[in-house]
Amino acid sequence: MMVSRSRQALLFFGGGALGLALALGACSPGGGDPPLSGSELGLMQDAMQQVEQSYVVPVKPDKLVDGALKGMLNKLDPHSDYMTEREYRELMATTSGQFGGVGIEISVEQGVPQVIAAIDGTPAATAGIEPGDRILKADGQPIVGMDISDVVRRLRGSPGTPVVLTIARANRPEFALAITRAIIHVDSVKSALHPGGIGYARISTFDENTPAELRAAIAQLRRQAGGHLSGFVLDLRNDAGGLLDAAVEVAGDFLDGGGVVTTKGREHDENRAYNAPPKGDLIRGVPMAVLINGASASAAEIVAGALQDDKRATLIGTHSFGKGSVQSIIPLEGRRGALRLTTALYYTPSGRSIQGHGITPDRVVELPKDQQVANAVITYESDLFGTLKPTGALAPKSVPAAATPTPAADHPINPKIIGTAKDAQLNAALEFLGSRHAAAR
Repeated sequence: MMVSRSRQALLFFGGGALGLALALGACSPGGGDPPLSGSELGLMQDAMQQVEQSYVVPVKPDKLVDGALKGMLNKLDPHSDYMTEREYRELMATTSGQFGGVGIEISVEQGVPQVIAAIDGTPAATAGIEPGDRILKADGQPIVGMDISDVVRRLRGSPGTPVVLTIARANRPEFALAITRAIIHVDSVKSALHPGGIGYARISTFDENTPAELRAAIAQLRRQAGGHLSGFVLDLRNDAGGLLDAAVEVAGDFLDGGGVVTTKGREHDENRAYNAPPKGDLIRGVPMAVLINGASASAAEIVAGALQDDKRATLIGTHSFGKGSVQSIIPLEGRRGALRLTTALYYTPSGRSIQGHGITPDRVVELPKDQQVANAVITYESDLFGTLKPTGALAPKSVPAAATPTPAADHPINPKIIGTAKDAQLNAALEFLGSRHAAAR
């Protein structure tokens, strides 16, 4: 099986949100270990033949090959995987910020698909889907126990086609909800001007449109504030990641040069440094606060870590997820899908490893109980079975491992609270920036 020389670095959060970033580099075989021997390949072939001959129902060989590849990659770490051609196409479509579906963000909790949020203005929101709803069936077919990619595939589809979801909601019997799919366009940046001339922008995901949307939002906020902002809040809570290029651009919009993130891997070409442009800060001199929580992952952690290391912003909230590994997308020859293979780890400009450590806020502000998603606790990267540890040549050199605190249990924020007047963490950021502005007068 030949491998393409082009790679794409994938950043994604264990909850299933996906995104990717372009990274070019040769794909060379690892040195040292010999290829599979004839006996090892023969063992795999023999096992497949036994299944084809003896399994209770007929199984097609391509299904066995797909399963074998998935099993091989899944055993490496929580984020490596084999994608079929269909899964590969769906992943590529995801990063455009537009797709056909019902418009919900989901996670899988103990095998049960659970709604994180219904995206504003989508069929799911119109139909009344709520955070915490559990989806048991799609068109009468059980989906409990499925991988999140398979669940997403059942919910997505051509615009105009219907899907009937069987919903379990607290204090109510199971019920069916018919939803007609539509083109879902996700605006990754939402903004608002708060009293005192403090700008607010929330990035929900890092897709190819995010940098342009953020710059437009900043320009609009500055106009609304009469030409000058007194403070700025960048909200990265519940942001599961996305495009590396977008993360580097976003960080560069608040920095005047310097490092944003570096990568270290087994291969020499995986060791890279990404820098901000000189004089790139769009709001130079304006005090900043960045909001993070346990669902801020990957690309969101890259931005937060860069701004914290540069002392450009004060981080407020709770400890981030800690997803700091790079997945390279390696297409396989003959339209047989692609490998999603972990090839490097991410480090902040000061050399801190994001992988398994995450980002600790400068000011910890816990989420009030009445603003949490009921009965839900965030699982961190360090809690995942088989997660990678940055040891040996990949170990961070500037910060001792003991300096990274173990994050306390965190609870997801109710998406309906984010950015509203009830948002306690946002109010803490606004109060902090307001006091900074008053002290500067």
